[in-house]
Amino acid sequence: MERLQKVIAHAGVASRRKAEELIVAGHVKVNGKVVKELGIKVGSNDKIEVSGIPLEREEPVYFLFYKPRSVISSVSDDKGRKVVTDFFPETKERIYPVGRLDYDTSGLLLLTNDGEFANLLMHPKYEIEKVYVAKLKGIPPKEKLRQLERGIKLEDGKTAPARVKLISMDKRKQTSIVEISIHEGRNRQVKRMFEAIGHQVMKLKREKFGFLTLNGLSTGEFRELLPHEVKQLRALASTKNNRL
Repeated sequence: MERLQKVIAHAGVASRRKAEELIVAGHVKVNGKVVKELGIKVGSNDKIEVSGIPLEREEPVYFLFYKPRSVISSVSDDKGRKVVTDFFPETKERIYPVGRLDYDTSGLLLLTNDGEFANLLMHPKYEIEKVYVAKLKGIPPKEKLRQLERGIKLEDGKTAPARVKLISMDKRKQTSIVEISIHEGRNRQVKRMFEAIGHQVMKLKREKFGFLTLNGLSTGEFRELLPHEVKQLRALASTKNNRL
């Protein structure tokens, strides 16, 4: 027996938090009866409906995707632009991205149908370190990079300390390549951090998510996460939580 909201999340319908909202709002039925209690547990023989649609329990799947630029981190787009799930035509499960990368940002993105897993990795308390490589206009001096390392004030508050490294510079073109590691997940955070020290991001790529890398993948390609990788991600998030 498992909690109803967990079963809904595992089916890929919604994150656990969203599943709880659906239950409280009266959109979930168990064996034909509306259920509004979050503590209820269900078994494999119980018939569950969400917003009138029978719940089909999918086996959880987990993918590591090398997102190209000019692709939306969503399952649909009202403007008809390419979305990440377009790269998974053979995948029958209802997968969706774990978090997002901006339209013009490339790099490592996870997709799954496991809402509980997605919620664990996206929750602000459990943020896992992410490593980005940015091409900047201009060459930031060491003191500006130290500001990012200490944390810098943005309109939505001061950022947590980051790890920053100048990888290369082109004095003739006045551009530079900088690696930055953060564990927060604010909207456009990396771009805003560099803008705050006076440098526009020309290109941005996420190269690592926790211990995961893009090794072996070309842009637009994906692979399934190995069982031990999924287990390790869960453990990593749990460890982060226990430190709070």
